[in-house]
Amino acid sequence: MKIRYALPALAAAALLTLTGCVTNEEGPQHESTDTSKITVDEAAAALVPADIKESGKLILGTDASYPPNEYKNSSGEIVGWGVDLAGAVSARLGLEPVWEEAGFDTIIPSIQGGKMNMGSSSFTDNAERQKTVDFVNFYEAGVLWAAPIGADVDPNNACGLKVAVQAGTFEHTDELPAKSAECEAAGKPKIEIMPFEGQAEATNAVVLGQAEAFSADSPVTLDAIAAQSEKIEAAGETFDVAPYGYALPKDTDLTKAVQAALQSLMDDGTYLEILTKAGVEDGAIAKATINAGS
Repeated sequence: MKIRYALPALAAAALLTLTGCVTNEEGPQHESTDTSKITVDEAAAALVPADIKESGKLILGTDASYPPNEYKNSSGEIVGWGVDLAGAVSARLGLEPVWEEAGFDTIIPSIQGGKMNMGSSSFTDNAERQKTVDFVNFYEAGVLWAAPIGADVDPNNACGLKVAVQAGTFEHTDELPAKSAECEAAGKPKIEIMPFEGQAEATNAVVLGQAEAFSADSPVTLDAIAAQSEKIEAAGETFDVAPYGYALPKDTDLTKAVQAALQSLMDDGTYLEILTKAGVEDGAIAKATINAGS
């Protein structure tokens, strides 16, 4: 389940920082998928609005701080399986993907304002967001915790623990506050929520012993565990599964075009090939839906 929400200004001002942070380069490196041989789906391309078709480009917004989905490699390039898949969608529409890095909470407003055509940043499709954008769903993820190897950490009984998160995620804004409130209502110590600007910093907090666990979307947690396999492991099972979606302007043909292009990639196996290459195929779906989140 990929659920990232806009980060309130006060929370942003209170972000924690650490030295000696884990970098994206410490784990297995992403090998990008070559989209140059992906053919255009003429039926899908015919649905692309005229102004975008004439430009020949699809402007994609992303917050490149969430490996393995979207992040920067050691050369500063925006990479990840989410980047590969969105690039494949663009190619199937006969468009060149143009990536614009932006703060997560600015992407949907930029789409609404016409500065970006599509948001591809591990957005969870939910009813609240559907009021301002439409979503084409492409994956299902859940929440998964990680803790030091051998630690007895239970996400359902975490009262009094220090838990790291990436700021602005569902885990930061919804999951952990709700769990902490339940602790306090039961007369138990609250969860000490530790927000960090990026997932690498949240992972590092656990590795360095400054937090007892972190909570993140399942593919992100699994990637962090792969990078730090001698130090951290999964704590509990994945829960709260929900769909990721591409964010698109409300009520436009571009949504239908992206849906058709994605379905075409699913039908010919390209979609699953991209996910399998990244090791995230467990969240694959068979049908490209619109606004399937709740």
